Amino acid sequence: MGIQWFPGHMHVTKKAISERMKEIDVVIELLDARLPGSSANPMLGNMTGTRPKLKVLNKQDLADAERTQAWLDWYNGRSETQAIGLDASEKAPAQRLIKACRELAPNRSGMDKPLRVLICGVPNVGKSTLMNTLVGRKAAKTGDEAGITRVEQRILLASDFYLYDTPGMLWPKIVVEQAGFHLAASGAVGRNAYDEEETAMALLNSIKRSYAPLLAQRYKIKGIDDISLAHDDELLTAIGKARGAVMSGGRVNLQKAAEIVLNDFRSGAMGRMTLETPDEFADWLKKALAEEARKQAEKAALREAARGGSRVGDQQRREAWLQSQADDGEDAGDGEPDDADAPGDGHPGPGDAANT
Repeated sequence: MGIQWFPGHMHVTKKAISERMKEIDVVIELLDARLPGSSANPMLGNMTGTRPKLKVLNKQDLADAERTQAWLDWYNGRSETQAIGLDASEKAPAQRLIKACRELAPNRSGMDKPLRVLICGVPNVGKSTLMNTLVGRKAAKTGDEAGITRVEQRILLASDFYLYDTPGMLWPKIVVEQAGFHLAASGAVGRNAYDEEETAMALLNSIKRSYAPLLAQRYKIKGIDDISLAHDDELLTAIGKARGAVMSGGRVNLQKAAEIVLNDFRSGAMGRMTLETPDEFADWLKKALAEEARKQAEKAALREAARGGSRVGDQQRREAWLQSQADDGEDAGDGEPDDADAPGDGHPGPGDAANT
């Protein structure tokens, strides 16, 4: 089982979003530009229906520019969807968001038909920071811990533009294993729901394939000829040595090394990188759904076998009982037994009533 995190307050958020959705015209989903597939909530598809959607790839200044463009092209190719990128250096993103939303819902304008927009995203995707930038003051709490925002807020961006902010939300079951690790590495998952060493090694596995030079530059790794081919635990150990995470006796403190790797990724200290491409994520999702279907079919077969085994067991016990009665009858000469008295058919026999 991969990383899972769907605490009670997210269930409350899901219900609140479903209720609010009845009066929403456009849905903005804020994505992490470093993991644009993993940070997209599959549950929103059913909740939003056919409403126009604006996908905002946030933190694009931390992401690989070429891959960001590939993701923007992919999302813009979907029906009723527009995608744009934002980064921390953009001081006035409100006008871009307003313009994009108005293009998606051109019939909503003016005081009599104000545009009503819902903004949502996974925890720690930068939504609270964006909201504070939009209103020009600190309207939402910010931090690097998942689940800080817990209540819905309504913000007036223009006289006829209402923006509803919602708490960060994941989904009940993350079927793509890589997505779980990527979300945890980004800080979208509560700290008690994942192992930091395991997550750091999974992160390094994703990074080393395309960004080995960035790892070499950041950590000055020694003793590994080809970082892209190194085992994940070997790489984490080398990073721990390079950054002084060494305990008495020369042993590397892997927990400390993992914290260094995760913090560096979240802050962007490693350099600009994107952990997945549209094709990669589509392949992961296809395989994950196939595996999930296989598991469900296997469970169904086991349940059916258990029911069948119970029926076979009942029949075998019934036949054995009948045979024993027949044998007794031959000895006692009292004839055939009454089948209604046989056990295993789920009903009492006539003799039971007579004996009560």
